[in-house]
Amino acid sequence: MPPHKSRRSRRPVQAAVVVLTLLLSALPWTGSAQAHGTIINPQSRAYQCWKTWGSQHTNPAMQTQDPMCWQAFQANPDTMWNWMSALRDGLGAQFQAKTPDGQLCSNGLTRNDSLNKVGAWKTTGNLTRNFTVQLYDQASHGADYFRVYVSKQGFNPATQTLGWGNLDFITQTGKYAPAQNISFTVNTSGYTGQHILFVIWQASHLDQAYMWCSDVNFV
Repeated sequence: MPPHKSRRSRRPVQAAVVVLTLLLSALPWTGSAQAHGTIINPQSRAYQCWKTWGSQHTNPAMQTQDPMCWQAFQANPDTMWNWMSALRDGLGAQFQAKTPDGQLCSNGLTRNDSLNKVGAWKTTGNLTRNFTVQLYDQASHGADYFRVYVSKQGFNPATQTLGWGNLDFITQTGKYAPAQNISFTVNTSGYTGQHILFVIWQASHLDQAYMWCSDVNFV
């Protein structure tokens, strides 16, 4: 084949490569810097709202069937879409000193303030005195430890704002190797009825701390 024909035949291929590169660069990046995790059992508030309503977030029935998720979607849908990224850097384990009362469920993040709202959050599971907590971590960062708290008996999450003084410290776990799914058992006693399960995850790859509220019912 003559050289000039060979060059012409390569031009469509080169053009296709350029177009493909431009298309790929336009796609959102979802690498490990953005991909993290949350407590999926019992479901954290943002995860519960996303899992229940993410595929029908414009459904007006949410306002009456699940008003707390509705207000969260109205305030900032990104809270639910990015349920894996509720992190803060560089707290140095000073969780209480750097997280004011009333901001625990949002991990002190203004964009997630809807998760702090007082109201009738739906419970995501019935717990016995001994139960399992499961983290889903898409990027497999591992954990230095988890800290687990339960709201005090008599605290009413439908009418009271959650502060550190409303929590009983239950346990701190040991270290966990990197994995997408991490589960650990929690042993409690004396709890009945609706409570907030509050979990702190200190990730291992960086000084990144995650805090979540899960609405549960002890039976």
